[in-house]
Amino acid sequence: MQTDYVQRFLFEELGIRGRLVCLTGAWRRMLEGRGYPGDIVSLLGHTTALNVLLGANQKGAGRITTQVQGSGPVRLLVADCTAELKIRGMAQHEILVKGFLNEKEMLGDGRLSVTLEDLKTGRFYQSLVPLEGESLEDIFEHYLSQSEQLPSFLRLFADETAVCGLLLEKLPGADAQDPDGWNRVQHLAGTLRLDETRDAQPYDLLTRVFPEELMRVFRLYAVEYHCPYDEDKVKDMLRGLGREEVQAILAERGEVVIRNEMCNHEYRFDAGAIERIFS
Repeated sequence: MQTDYVQRFLFEELGIRGRLVCLTGAWRRMLEGRGYPGDIVSLLGHTTALNVLLGANQKGAGRITTQVQGSGPVRLLVADCTAELKIRGMAQHEILVKGFLNEKEMLGDGRLSVTLEDLKTGRFYQSLVPLEGESLEDIFEHYLSQSEQLPSFLRLFADETAVCGLLLEKLPGADAQDPDGWNRVQHLAGTLRLDETRDAQPYDLLTRVFPEELMRVFRLYAVEYHCPYDEDKVKDMLRGLGREEVQAILAERGEVVIRNEMCNHEYRFDAGAIERIFS
């Protein structure tokens, strides 16, 4: 059974395009060892799903990073995706107490940023929007309407076992092809549920949700979690700090500890390891 995928499709007679994402193994690897509470799992899952949906549409050698920064107890949600659909992500949050009415209260005020890094030129292109909406899904739809300049429908699901998302975009001229097509397809898409998305093959799922619509289904793309342990990179960073500064940290703490929050890796160096780095 196909898992961890993005499926692109097109309703040619309606002028509507779509992308479907479902992550299981890759998502569980991202959560491994994090200990996030359920609300954080849901919010990070939604962010990851949107990021992959955006990443599946990029061309060339790039990386898309989606970042939600808020003033509430959920301080940061971040996910990134390469052109090869290699993903990673993390969240930062305070202790959550019961009584929050909605996701907006957990996030507070802040902004959503989507950054495209061109890995060939080193240039960055960034879009920023305020956190407007009662849910993260609302916030993301607001971003899509501002940046893509196309009417969009977004449906996102996440729990500790899976992340799934569906994005539909209404192309210019769609109303001339079928005046009721956009409303009809949105209504059908609104029936989608997490359990059927997680447990079905993508083509079977799409034909079940849109049984009467003529659809072109494109190549299926695999998604994988990629956040490798890279001690050599950390050693290079320590060399960049210089022997004097690193020795001062070692003298104060007895060891040098570097934590990579994005990948949930920790690197520890004792006196012998530091001596070998600078020898």
